[in-house]
Amino acid sequence: MPAQIYHLISFLVAAVVVLWTTPDVKNIGIKSGKVDQPGGRKVHQRPMVRLGGVSIFAGTITSLLVVWWLGGFSGLPPEKEWQIWGVTLGGFGFFLIGLADDLLNLSPLARLVMQVIVASCAWKAGVSIDFITVPAMGIVYLYWLSLPITVIWLVGMVNAINWIDGLDGLAAGVSGIAAVVMLVVALFMNQPAAALIAAAIAGAALGFLRYNFNPAQIFMGDGGAYFMGFTLAAVGVIGLVKIPAFTAVLLPYLILAVPIVDMSAVILARLRHGKSPFSADKRHLHHRLLNAGLSHRWTVLFIYCLTLWVGSLALAVAGIPSGITYACIATSLLSFAIWRVWKLSR
Repeated sequence: MPAQIYHLISFLVAAVVVLWTTPDVKNIGIKSGKVDQPGGRKVHQRPMVRLGGVSIFAGTITSLLVVWWLGGFSGLPPEKEWQIWGVTLGGFGFFLIGLADDLLNLSPLARLVMQVIVASCAWKAGVSIDFITVPAMGIVYLYWLSLPITVIWLVGMVNAINWIDGLDGLAAGVSGIAAVVMLVVALFMNQPAAALIAAAIAGAALGFLRYNFNPAQIFMGDGGAYFMGFTLAAVGVIGLVKIPAFTAVLLPYLILAVPIVDMSAVILARLRHGKSPFSADKRHLHHRLLNAGLSHRWTVLFIYCLTLWVGSLALAVAGIPSGITYACIATSLLSFAIWRVWKLSR
């Protein structure tokens, strides 16, 4: 069977499972009363089930199990097998933390401690940033710095995706676009195992949009956001960062630039005003666009365009054939979106 067929199967199985299970998860959430009430900084106007992460997790894991059964992960060296286990079990751990927060409302400190523990276990399994490639210097090994840098990256991306999950379809769409770009780049970089996981995440995220795009019928909750954030960050590590090339090291940060920049800007703004970095407010990009007069849908679509644009830049930087053409097309689309946003905000 051609290797690309496994990636198509991974994408389709994840999407089908999510499409099939999400209505059942929604009904279970309604019957059990596990809903997110409107009010405060939230933009939804009615109680919403926030257990969609269960479907996303189920779709991704089912997809990977099917591909493994078909032989898609066969022939991997032991080191790569450990990395795949690290991504899978680490994703399971972060999903459980998020699900516990959805059901029990954990404190920020408890969440952070558990996130650091799970990220450290993933590092031990091989999901680790061991070196960086510096122009004119070559490979610089991190040694003992590998653990804190890896943990900061993994935990940071988990919370970046969670924080951007403020509008219907926003986190799912951004994660889906990023996963598709990561899939293409990983295949080009000859990292088929990492590409299989990216394909599963892409199928799960884009399948979930059927029920999560505005007007949403269900939210992914912290369980879904934590799982997708960790998995995207971990795939970036095992599929791209471990390649000894300067451009490869930069790619995960470029592909995920939108949630990274959004989180960084919010944290800096909170610190500048003397507030805790974890205090909730309305400083995120989607809040600012809404305040500028954009509709819910146009805000989400504009951030999709931003994500697609940085993803196209990643394709060009990776040296993918026609990558520059894709970047030019995405730049034209973003330019139109900016013009439209400017016109609507006026």
